[in-house]
Amino acid sequence: MPVLNEVAYLERAIATVLAQDVPGPTELVLALGPSTDGTTELARRLAANDPRIVLVDNPGADIPLGLNLAISASRLPTVLRVDAHSELSPGYARRALSTLARTRAANVGGVMRADGRSPFQRAVARAYNSPIGLGGGAYHGGTQEGPAESAYLGVMRRDVLEEIGLFDESIRRGEDWELNLRIRRAGYRVWFDPELAVTYWPRESWTRLARQFRATGAWRGELVRRYGRRNSVRFFAPPALVVVIAAAVLIAVLQATHVLHGWGAAVASLVYVPLALYVVLVVVVAAGRGGGRGWRDKLWTMAVLPTMHLSWGAGFLRGVLTGAHDTVDTSRLGDRNTPLP
Repeated sequence: MPVLNEVAYLERAIATVLAQDVPGPTELVLALGPSTDGTTELARRLAANDPRIVLVDNPGADIPLGLNLAISASRLPTVLRVDAHSELSPGYARRALSTLARTRAANVGGVMRADGRSPFQRAVARAYNSPIGLGGGAYHGGTQEGPAESAYLGVMRRDVLEEIGLFDESIRRGEDWELNLRIRRAGYRVWFDPELAVTYWPRESWTRLARQFRATGAWRGELVRRYGRRNSVRFFAPPALVVVIAAAVLIAVLQATHVLHGWGAAVASLVYVPLALYVVLVVVVAAGRGGGRGWRDKLWTMAVLPTMHLSWGAGFLRGVLTGAHDTVDTSRLGDRNTPLP
């Protein structure tokens, strides 16, 4: 479990992991980043009271590095990746181990069930759980068990991880997708089991959400640079939206200054059609069934969906054009803009 500034979520996340009933010994290795909110002190108190909790330092705070440090410090043959912002459902580990053995897979994952405590967080959760929000990946609501491109978190065979070289520490976001690509390239199976469920608590503010998605988009763009067509077509929808908006703004300026007029202006106006359809889609999704507990949830949904799409799309374009380089997700640092070390 990589951990950074999770004081509000860590204790519950750890409790759901240690409550798992499995036939054999268990350990929980926390890779501790340089938290500033009391998370490290909380982790040390919890570790002092339970010998199953092992602590390792992750001073750079990068997720793939923290995962590799945690795996290297562990000693058991099956690795369950867990997240400090998540809660495992009862029976998760036992079911995952059974599925891993039954399917002879190298990695097994299930469904991310996002949830929220405030109107904003519930709106983000709704977007996560909707195919409109994150493109309909299997772990965002799939119901059909079978081979998968990637796995959310993942329950993995240690021998396969060691064979392929663990997580790529040069990839700061999207590291799980890249790992699963190498697993599949090595001839092993990645499996999706919809009976496995993990509760995920999204970012709590608009600025954190935007920063998270901008960084994630940039690294997806980097993965496209590295792996090209192996990336799903759905990843290209948000950057296409950003390009269409930029084109619409340019055409609007040209029309307002009469540079474009007559038939040229009429034809160019077609660029507004997909934008109008997108606005209608966002409103319909926000106002539809399951729109939350009240009007605040619905209004936040109308703000959250474009924020996710445009932040991710803008980051993606940067990643494709120039590479992700040292882009980091600063959303765990509160509302400051200071990057991680």
